[in-house]
Amino acid sequence: MVARAYTVAFHGVEARLVEVQCSLSPGMPAFNIVGLPDKAVSEAKERVRSAMTAMALALPSKRITINLSPADIIKEGSHFDLPIALALMAAMDVIPQDEVARQVALGELSLDGKLIPVIGTLPAALAAAEAECNLVCPADCGAEAAWVGAVQVIAPASLLECMNHFRGRQTLPPAQPGEVVPDTNTKCLRDVKGQERAKRALEIAAAGRHHLFFVGSPGSGKSMMAARIPSLLPALEAEEALETSMIHSLAGLLSSGGISKSRPFRDPHHTASMAAIIGGGRGAKPGEVSLAHNGVLFLDELPEFTRQVLETLRQPLETGSVMVARANNHVTYPCRFMLVSAANPCRCGYLADAERACARVPICGEDYLGKISGPLMDRFDLRVEVPPVSMTDLTLPDDGETSATIAARVATARQVQRARYADHPDLRQNADIEGEHLNEVATPDSEGAEMLNKAADKFKLSARGYHRILRVSRTIADLAGSETVQKPHVAEAISYRLVSAAP
Repeated sequence: MVARAYTVAFHGVEARLVEVQCSLSPGMPAFNIVGLPDKAVSEAKERVRSAMTAMALALPSKRITINLSPADIIKEGSHFDLPIALALMAAMDVIPQDEVARQVALGELSLDGKLIPVIGTLPAALAAAEAECNLVCPADCGAEAAWVGAVQVIAPASLLECMNHFRGRQTLPPAQPGEVVPDTNTKCLRDVKGQERAKRALEIAAAGRHHLFFVGSPGSGKSMMAARIPSLLPALEAEEALETSMIHSLAGLLSSGGISKSRPFRDPHHTASMAAIIGGGRGAKPGEVSLAHNGVLFLDELPEFTRQVLETLRQPLETGSVMVARANNHVTYPCRFMLVSAANPCRCGYLADAERACARVPICGEDYLGKISGPLMDRFDLRVEVPPVSMTDLTLPDDGETSATIAARVATARQVQRARYADHPDLRQNADIEGEHLNEVATPDSEGAEMLNKAADKFKLSARGYHRILRVSRTIADLAGSETVQKPHVAEAISYRLVSAAP
């Protein structure tokens, strides 16, 4: 007789169902786990043995074989402890086999039988719902898994509670979803003095999810404005929140089962490795580009990042997904984010200030920004020079627009876009449109088309640059409440494309 339980193996954001089979056969006492387990899974037998001993359950003097099927999928992680223990107890007739066979379980066992939280509970709950099974997970993970809603979640605190629940001696109530994490961002764009052109670029970028590049001398407010972008963005919709939370669940970033509706804002340091930015490492974990999915990735001091890291951003910016390829693992993660970058015009930062510039001007500026390749720079929709703030501006009262005022306009523009692309699930913002859809919704009027064609010819715009100007023009028209793209919208979009400090 073979007892069965179920769990999952993670492949990117996908949770694949794994059958845990347990067989007790005559022979020399042994405890073997087969089915391509990694080191953590192989060590599960010692944790299971100790946890069952703590419950006064002795393992039978037989040959115990645990098979993880399908056997050709690598099994990684400590979450296999609980399903192995359940399958073993079912084979020992300690708990009913038919009950265990209807559960998808995951959880790590401590030596005294307590259940330790594990990552990936949210994707596992989705897999359980698709398989029409219940989910069993540690108590600290129950609130996270309950967000799926389509599956009953049982969250015991220990293996003993789990055993008593299946034997009918104790009834564990279904877990309830955790609290929505409140938005703690209190930074307001009104704090930024002057820089009206840069603020306008922030509004356009937020409305259409366009990539933005700031270049200016130190202390001009580039990082300060970028840090206030989350206050301009609308809350995540239900589908977006689930997508983002699944990635954060795999990375272990969901705390206390709470799910945030605020868009992620990731700002890695320029010393970050390629694996940290793109993804990789043990288990091919998601990188910063995926953790910023549906949100913002801010790269401050862009030229200070290694050339290898910068060049790997090119494909994710175009496709909205990234494949982490390793010798034994190929994982694809979504990464539809808004890239915001900032840089000084040169290494000393004072390229345009003759009094403070270094002796290598203007060669130092060419060398410094030259670290950003032309193809990568071509992917920025808006490029804005941020001049130094004058002392007069710093002493002025706070009379600029608040983030809430700008956010209302951004939300209205995004609602227009959602209605426009309602029949196309893969399109959400103007930054996503291409091909026929781009020609259909972003073709300017005759005067605007003439201006754009002249600019493309004069400044030798690439085809990508030409199309990105069309997308930005469409967003500017949406902010203005115009159904058609007109000459002023095109003119403003072109002005953000031509920045002398950029390569």
